[in-house]
Amino acid sequence: MNLNAFMERGASNIVETATRYYTRSARGALYLAHAALAARRAAKTRARLEREGVHVPPFLIASIASECNLACEGCYAHAHGAVGATAKKAELSDEAWGRIFAEAANIGVSFILLAGGEPTLRRHVIEEAAVFKDIVFAIFTNGTTFNDGLLALLDDNRNLVPVFSIEGFDAQTDARRGIGVADRVRKAQALCTERGILWGASVTVTTGNLDEVTEAEFVRDLHERGCGLYICNEFVPVAKGSGRLALSMAEHNRLLERMDAINADPAFDALSAIVFPGNEERMGGCLAAGRGFFHISQAGAAEPCPFSPFSVANVADVGLLGALQSSFFERIQNIEAQHAGEHMGGCTLFLHKREVEKAVALEGE
Repeated sequence: MNLNAFMERGASNIVETATRYYTRSARGALYLAHAALAARRAAKTRARLEREGVHVPPFLIASIASECNLACEGCYAHAHGAVGATAKKAELSDEAWGRIFAEAANIGVSFILLAGGEPTLRRHVIEEAAVFKDIVFAIFTNGTTFNDGLLALLDDNRNLVPVFSIEGFDAQTDARRGIGVADRVRKAQALCTERGILWGASVTVTTGNLDEVTEAEFVRDLHERGCGLYICNEFVPVAKGSGRLALSMAEHNRLLERMDAINADPAFDALSAIVFPGNEERMGGCLAAGRGFFHISQAGAAEPCPFSPFSVANVADVGLLGALQSSFFERIQNIEAQHAGEHMGGCTLFLHKREVEKAVALEGE
């Protein structure tokens, strides 16, 4: 299939969802008037660069924080050493992130996912992001740090969209994230709904919660409380001994089918359901390493994705275009193409880690 057309359609779906969500919000409608034009401008910029031989994906993932106020079981950021005192010493400055966001806007990136750690602990970076109205920034947060100041920032800058990480119903969220976390997340969500702020929910899907988190009852509860984006992330067994929680091919297909059904259901007209990494079989392989997105670490390393934290360059040195045009990303894309159609553990590159390590070694020769 045409990958660019698929990615453009995914970007358009998110904008359309926001449009339906903001039908009764004056402030939201005002922002959407700008956002619709910005999305078209960005698509034209990406198309122009494509004709020049440079593929720019509409999405980026940026892990801006190496601190977190929670210690969730099986956290990939902790497992990779991306969170903690050592990682914090290497964090990019607020200004450096601002320069990265500026380049992203110039080359037609439409969506940047801000992750961590807990990204809201780097308030100044989020303030930098707010300036770039042509980009939608999805802030993946545990929802426990909300205060009046953060809420006001989100209210004034509708290109900042909070996405709350949960595990399923409240009992499951508390079991992994800590007692009382679910209640704090619900309160933060309610505050957003009261102000008419578009917000999302993100769930890590495992063999243990697949059926529960894709049931209409579960999604209906989120939708009725104001959720506009529902993101299902397939579990990647980063922690040793956690392979049993990764979806099989049959379970992966069931997830895709159920999310397609949610998107087709008129009862959820103001909600968009997204699967990450998505239907890799249809997309000709994994979307990491610049085919559909890439990951920028807390220190600025250009990595294929958060679950494949390998890098040979820093975006603070080579820029986003330098990373996208690198021979390293080209090697990774070749690995993705070779294993298109395979599915185990929610991440092609994690499954073929040795091949990725070989690509890193070749860059050093």
